Amino acid sequence: MNTELSHAILNNVVTATMMLDETLVVRYANPATEQLFGQSAKRLTEQPLSKLIQHASMDLALLTQPLQTGQSMTDSDVTFVVDGKPLMLEVTASPLSWNKELMLLIEMRKIDQQRRLSQELNQHAQQQAAKLLVRGLAHEIKNPLGGLRGAAQLLERALPEEDLKEYTHIIIEQADRLRALVDRLLGPQKPGKKQEENVHLILEKVRQLVELEVGSDVVIERDYDPSLPDILMNADQVEQALLNIVSNAGQILKKQDHGLITIRTRTVHQANIHGKRHKLAARIEVIDNGPGIPTDLQDTLFYPMVSGREGGTGLGLSIAQNLIDQHQGKIDVESWPGRTIFTIYLPI
Repeated sequence: MNTELSHAILNNVVTATMMLDETLVVRYANPATEQLFGQSAKRLTEQPLSKLIQHASMDLALLTQPLQTGQSMTDSDVTFVVDGKPLMLEVTASPLSWNKELMLLIEMRKIDQQRRLSQELNQHAQQQAAKLLVRGLAHEIKNPLGGLRGAAQLLERALPEEDLKEYTHIIIEQADRLRALVDRLLGPQKPGKKQEENVHLILEKVRQLVELEVGSDVVIERDYDPSLPDILMNADQVEQALLNIVSNAGQILKKQDHGLITIRTRTVHQANIHGKRHKLAARIEVIDNGPGIPTDLQDTLFYPMVSGREGGTGLGLSIAQNLIDQHQGKIDVESWPGRTIFTIYLPI
């Protein structure tokens, strides 16, 4: 009777619940787990968890910790990629004794929309704070830099020998290089003049520029929604933002065989952008089949001077986000090995 009751409870709870052995092989999966993974319990059982998930943002070996500690553990921000789709979950692992075996009870709850939005707003606030800090530092650097350059120019005029002027040239060149870097860090402060523009014309310019840059090493596919209306924007700034993202993908894919970038556009109704609801928005996706962004970089990817590419300056994505922010839009990113998706939302 107790066994029947236990099965009845597990079969009717809405939390996806599975039982794993110490090697993380599935021994039991309830109907909620079947729904989450899109597979029957028969197909799930006796399968290692690692084979059911294409990618996990957490080290799956951490799930075995409760077997050593005897204490449950919870990770409230886990992404499992199942069938090419990311699932944002809260995962709890608890030790359980069953048939004289020590097992793991795994509970998986989808993170609801409100919590997801709260995380997004918090992350956006942190990014804005980092930008303000960098801008403040950049302004503080510009003033003494100007004085340094001016002093070097005056010194150059007073030097009696041409050979000595080589050193003042170096000071002036390096000061100019730093000034250019600071200007890039600051980025455009205003959105500039806006007018109705066709985003597909801008994307075509971006595609042509990136194809010239990467050559035949990378294939760029288009999947455009012809019903997408014109959008009020500064075309040059949106083009720069999109170029930074697509070019970044192109540079990474040049190092691998069969590189593919897909540019997709769609119309989204009732889009939520940084806590504000818009009746209509354009969604532009830049999808590549590259190695993916390291998990430890994903939360800080849009911070200035943070780069996941060898030799990258870490400014391209920061500038792109700044430009899209000025259009009341946002950029999201989802990434795992073999697939990275940058999604740009622009209010219509």
